[in-house]
Amino acid sequence: MSQVSQLKRLGLFDARVPRYTSYPTAPQFSNAVTPAQTGDWIAAIPAGDTISLYIHVPFCRRLCWFCACRTQGTSTLSPVAIYVETLKKELALIRDRLAPGVTIEHLHWGGGTPTLLSPELIGDLSAAVFDAAPLAENAQFSVEIDPNEIDGPRLDALAAAGMNRASIGIQDFDPAIQDTIGRPQSYEVTKAAVDALRARGIDSLNADILYGLPHQTEAKIADSVQKLLSLNPDRVALFGYAHVPWMAKRQALIPTEALPAPEARLALFNVARELFLWDGFREIGIDHFARPDDGLALAQDAGTMRRNFQGYTEDHSETLIGVGASAISRYRQGYAQNDPSTSGYQRQVRDGALATKRGHAFRGDDLLRARIIEMLLCDFRADLRQAADETGHPAAKAEAMAQGLEAAFPDMLDVEHGVVTIRLPGRPLARMIARYFDAYDAAATGHSHAV
Repeated sequence: MSQVSQLKRLGLFDARVPRYTSYPTAPQFSNAVTPAQTGDWIAAIPAGDTISLYIHVPFCRRLCWFCACRTQGTSTLSPVAIYVETLKKELALIRDRLAPGVTIEHLHWGGGTPTLLSPELIGDLSAAVFDAAPLAENAQFSVEIDPNEIDGPRLDALAAAGMNRASIGIQDFDPAIQDTIGRPQSYEVTKAAVDALRARGIDSLNADILYGLPHQTEAKIADSVQKLLSLNPDRVALFGYAHVPWMAKRQALIPTEALPAPEARLALFNVARELFLWDGFREIGIDHFARPDDGLALAQDAGTMRRNFQGYTEDHSETLIGVGASAISRYRQGYAQNDPSTSGYQRQVRDGALATKRGHAFRGDDLLRARIIEMLLCDFRADLRQAADETGHPAAKAEAMAQGLEAAFPDMLDVEHGVVTIRLPGRPLARMIARYFDAYDAAATGHSHAV
């Protein structure tokens, strides 16, 4: 039986499962977590600890139809400037609760389009960030760059603020596909942005590219990947387009009949994957690729790679604080998400309160299951006894969770001496295998295709 036939028999092409950038996943969050509780969690961060900080800028000059992020369009900088003032107030609220000596190991600005900010707003926001907590030694400061929305003065401001890694969303270089997803972005414009970044000493570059887009063929994705490789990024995320118009209403503008079938999506992924491997990239987890000397590849070698809302990371911090509307934080005690409404978020922060709208306080065996899922998606291998030891649970409890796993995925994995190992042919099933360890009911929530 061919690999595709086996994967089909096991339900890969019909399944919809979480991406597991958190556990429990965001649909399981509730309003049981309050702003006061979030404040207590911030205050409990140990003195001298390192944290990661994510800044969410939800504004875009234009709204891409494929995007499912919390964003809104604007034709002027006026609402952006008002929003930055609110970010500064939230950062001050966080600063006032942090113990002495806390530093930032990873800082990421995302959105939306953070490069929509003027040079002056970039300077104001970065000053407020570093007033809340300074960068740690050898910290990483990354910003999502829209090649259509960047120029020399803004790049100069970002470089002066300390940005040392840029993240560029590409999606696909084919003009017809770009028209269909509402994201015009030529290769020439993208290359000009990359050249301008490198001219300012920002050599670390990661890029996002999508498979499963409307009208996408194996020849088209091969052409886009080869154009991307000519830009010489050191890290690439190869994400599957998630068509979820019930969550992202703008995706209704994308013709469903033009989307590739699940079997075709797997073929598109494999075409791109082979080109990245041919060019010397290392395969990282389920959807990333990195140069062998990139920090992500080194973390994979050392067994220290982690997975969070930004995807795969070499970040070692136990705390990720999200700032801005809809931003999600992960503390040692649980998750907290800010009000997703920009107006609601700004109103609450202006009233002097943290903007937590919902979240999840860890309970029971949450942390054990989360660690097993993370191991599987990072390494295609989970040492159940190690996960139990790390999270303070009996090894027998972790091993019991894997009962029946081999029967559920025959010939695709091994369970031996407390270690689950996904075989190479079974790696496309990784998210489905991870779901086996998910104790929450996902039946009522919509997720993207498993492939």
